[in-house]
Amino acid sequence: MPELPEVETVKRGLEPVMQGYKFERVTLNRLNLRFPFDKNFISRVQGKTLTSLIRRGKFLKATLSSNDVLHMHLGMSGRFSIDNGLTAVYNLNNSTNPKHDHVIFEMSNGVTVTYNDPRRFGFMELIAPGEPSRLDKMGPEPLDNMFNGPYLFNKLSSKKSTIKSALLDQSIISGLGNIYVCEAIFKAKISPKRQAGSLNIKETEILVNEIKNVIKKAIEAGGSSLKDFASVDGNLGYFQHSFEVYGQEKMPCKVCETPIERIKQSGRSSFYCKACQK
Repeated sequence: MPELPEVETVKRGLEPVMQGYKFERVTLNRLNLRFPFDKNFISRVQGKTLTSLIRRGKFLKATLSSNDVLHMHLGMSGRFSIDNGLTAVYNLNNSTNPKHDHVIFEMSNGVTVTYNDPRRFGFMELIAPGEPSRLDKMGPEPLDNMFNGPYLFNKLSSKKSTIKSALLDQSIISGLGNIYVCEAIFKAKISPKRQAGSLNIKETEILVNEIKNVIKKAIEAGGSSLKDFASVDGNLGYFQHSFEVYGQEKMPCKVCETPIERIKQSGRSSFYCKACQK
């Protein structure tokens, strides 16, 4: 599933061709993705101008001139492509089958933006002004100033779950997923098996710093391309070449050469070095 760096990369690709432009035509090729589309989706979006496009956690948040807000989530395999009328900017060697083109936005600048999602685990929701949304209870962004050692220490102090599970809780910190949690806790030398509430203030300060560093570097690298992710221009992210532990099972630790181990936690794989991480 695309995590914060991947969604940020997509946002940066879409922003120049969508923000400030009107949705001239909206086409839905099916009635639902993970969830059904709003029954008035087309009429609520078509003819409106996209006034602001930001990322919140793993979501794209598009504010319309009507003050409705369109939340878009990529799910497991969602991709946006851009066609400027002359060249299909996003092609990725034709790996996106047109039969999975579910939503088409034709913008007033002549650009067509297509949402393709083979697994249909992504979704789009329209939120009216004042209407509650699933984003309301999300925690701070990893790069926000309010995400700091004392904040994380306070949030974790009563947690009996593992640190790995706690960092995946979007109400504590938004945007983190399996990949970057594995990488950050390795850098912080904290075992994924540790009880979250057992971390002291010094450890949480180190962990926060490593989370910020990992996220910054991943954004600079354009995210990680594993199975389904590519940016809107078709370029693959390359942070996966910097993985220290994720997907490195049985490979020697880059610090101590102990083989990296993989364990299952809440149905997800955790990769770690039992010698470096305590």
